[in-house]
Amino acid sequence: MTNNNIPNIVALAGGVGGAKLAYGLYKTVPADKLTLIINTGDDFEHLGLHISPDLDTVMYTLAELANPQTGWGVQDESWGLMQAMRRYGGPDWFDLGDQDLATHLLRTEWLRAGQSLNEVTAELCDRLSIGCTVLPMSNQPVRTLVDTSEGILPFQEYFVKRRSEPMVTGLTFAGAEQAEPLPSAVSTIQQADLIIVCPSNPLLSIDPILAVPTMRALLMEANCPKVGVSPIVGGAAIKGPAAKMMAELGLEVSPVGVARHLRDVLTGWVIDTIDADYTAELVSMGLTVQVTNTIMRTNEDKIRLTKEILDEYPAFER
Repeated sequence: MTNNNIPNIVALAGGVGGAKLAYGLYKTVPADKLTLIINTGDDFEHLGLHISPDLDTVMYTLAELANPQTGWGVQDESWGLMQAMRRYGGPDWFDLGDQDLATHLLRTEWLRAGQSLNEVTAELCDRLSIGCTVLPMSNQPVRTLVDTSEGILPFQEYFVKRRSEPMVTGLTFAGAEQAEPLPSAVSTIQQADLIIVCPSNPLLSIDPILAVPTMRALLMEANCPKVGVSPIVGGAAIKGPAAKMMAELGLEVSPVGVARHLRDVLTGWVIDTIDADYTAELVSMGLTVQVTNTIMRTNEDKIRLTKEILDEYPAFER
């Protein structure tokens, strides 16, 4: 089978869980057939630098540079900058490793020189020898604001500085109404043969993407299977505050709760074997359901899960 006959696959991702499945896809799907659309609602400016945490996590993971213990940041990192920052009594609540800092410095310099976030991302991916297409969800800034019991907090202050401790009462994606999806993202979604929603926090990683005007409609109208992987397993999030936030916002903390939240952009749902009892309820929602081991502790796990998902679609040939 030639590459022309291999399906085009689009994946929506953010965070460590999303990056894990993105890695499995990257190692399984021909690079020219894979497009990753990444959440940038987590982006923020810190110490004069433009930081894109989800883009960086995905890039480092695909380039096999990510810290295997945390899933984010760079492996074998050094912390001279942070040591000096603490010596000066400067802001030290957001850790910036010395290697990681190079990414932020270059991104900031190129953005100030007039390049778009998409152009900068493509340049960084090229220099990291990443072959697939990695797209920010928009070139325009969208910032996730968390309404909490302590007032409105920018996402990174809620997540990192306050360690997700305040009670969440709502979310706002500032700038989303003015943002636009990239033309390349629009055309890729329209031509997709399979769309995958990675096991990312649905509120913090997927909702910001869907908040970009026309993005939700594009996904709803896409005439192909749209399959999500549940980030909730056994009533808990594998990593991060998804379960806590869902509970505080009155959402059912289960694969059904996440599927219900994203139902309009899904045709299928992948759940862990521990949650097999939810199958009938998910099927009653009109979803095809795949039950398998969704825990990705190793690179082999990421590739295994990817292949199991793709095996549900006979048109894909490896």
